[in-house]
Amino acid sequence: MTDRVKPITLPNDPLAPYLIAPAWQVGELLFLSGQASIGKDGSIVGVGDIDAQIAQTFANIETVLAAAGSDLSRVVKVTIYLTDMGNFPKILEARERYFTPPYPADTTVEVKGLALPELMVEIDVIATAPVGG
Repeated sequence: MTDRVKPITLPNDPLAPYLIAPAWQVGELLFLSGQASIGKDGSIVGVGDIDAQIAQTFANIETVLAAAGSDLSRVVKVTIYLTDMGNFPKILEARERYFTPPYPADTTVEVKGLALPELMVEIDVIATAPVGG
């Protein structure tokens, strides 16, 4: 690896058992793995509660971004996976809560399922960060 390509790591990473890097930094770009409603202890937060799952998912995104010296204001693209497109209005609310104009580019899709059956939403992110951040 070069200095311009590096993994972003977290202490006591709850996703480590799944053999997933939280993110990779390539130059000034951050590529986050899909984040879902997984608590620090590895348990699912908010089973059956889309609001709680969205909140935990964004908390996880913020944690990974911070580990790379970035934050939500530097997000340029999100891909959102929903198990029920009926929850799309909740995604619109989340966009307003967690982002400000100009909003990130976005793709939202409905999927049959996610890695764990209780998960209702997963979000992956591309953001910017300072080189060496």
